[in-house]
Amino acid sequence: MPGEGDSKQRHNARHFFFEAMKAGGKVPATLTKDGLPSYHTAFKKVYSWRRTDVAPRHFREITLEGAVHNNKMKRMNGVVRDRERVMRGLKNTGTSILKGLQIYHNFIRPHESPNGETPADRVGIKVEGPNKWLAIIQNAAKEGAANE
Repeated sequence: MPGEGDSKQRHNARHFFFEAMKAGGKVPATLTKDGLPSYHTAFKKVYSWRRTDVAPRHFREITLEGAVHNNKMKRMNGVVRDRERVMRGLKNTGTSILKGLQIYHNFIRPHESPNGETPADRVGIKVEGPNKWLAIIQNAAKEGAANE
């Protein structure tokens, strides 16, 4: 959370867990994370007071191998760090650069699936046209105009 220190060792991760529950509309069935102490502390504080029928399954110590890993998240963090290095840091935490990277990753960049599909392709969201960026912008503009 901004204002609580930029050190990942000290930050209060509760905000992220609450935002995830809000976005998903429910308590997650599984939480997979690495061993960062602030995540464990936040997990205990956010979910210990909840009286739910099913408590989230908690994978605390994640490695690079095995059935439970966070390789995709580590890779995405690497992509963000690579971009940040070229920009000499993200001076504004609300920058649209991160949202653009997310859109690129989910809708435009072919992945290592057998057919080179994007995550959007895998769930049935198709972006048509030779220039996917342009198609996304045009569709967003049409949607925005329709909602005015």
